[in-house]
Amino acid sequence: MLLENEKLEPLGGGVRIIVSDEHKFWTDTVLLANFSMPKKTDKVCDLGSGCGPIPLIWLRSGCPAFVTAVEIQENACYMLKRSLELNDLSGKAEVICSDLRELRGKVQLSSYDAVVCNPPYKAIGSGIKSSGKAHLIARHESMCTINDIAAAAKSLLRFSGRFFICQRPERLCDVLEAMRENDIEPKRLRFVQQRNAKAPKLFLVEGRRGGKPGGLIVEPVLFIEDENGNFSHEMIEIYGQYKEDYL
Repeated sequence: MLLENEKLEPLGGGVRIIVSDEHKFWTDTVLLANFSMPKKTDKVCDLGSGCGPIPLIWLRSGCPAFVTAVEIQENACYMLKRSLELNDLSGKAEVICSDLRELRGKVQLSSYDAVVCNPPYKAIGSGIKSSGKAHLIARHESMCTINDIAAAAKSLLRFSGRFFICQRPERLCDVLEAMRENDIEPKRLRFVQQRNAKAPKLFLVEGRRGGKPGGLIVEPVLFIEDENGNFSHEMIEIYGQYKEDYL
């Protein structure tokens, strides 16, 4: 089941995921999975799924009934397929190895209730390029831009469908602009801080396909740590069994 340099990481509830040095996940992924938790009847697509932490976290909770995971890297797709088999969840998800800009004919467009993406955080030409192709794709907009992601979400979502994305605060204007350019109206925004004295390190945003302009709700800040440097009560609730099994 495991290849060289791979290992199993528990996600709680008896669910495990195959990760490697090239394909793994961080706190932002867990927060986005929680922020975007779908309903049981939702038809959902995860864009840039990597090794599949978001679909597996959702399916661990029994929601939704079925997930489409889109990932451009073949080895990451293979890891996710094996994780689904390991957890007896193969019938609950489909893995599509594709560029998210080329989904026509591979999925049913305008049919999804929710689309989620944990995108590359660094714009083209910014920062020091990551070493290795997998890290470059995951961290830099080398294969797709924020606008490409928003355009893909627009093509997949039904009218009033929900789009969820996380990003660094310095990219907030880029994300909101790309959403509006693609007829996705921002409706819910939440910042994430390590602790009270620190500036936000992440934001989570939800938009509605074809939504009426205006009405953005800014939710209270999500603090990762409390005043003593321990996980906050809310973070413990979000991590749940995953925290108990792994952290």
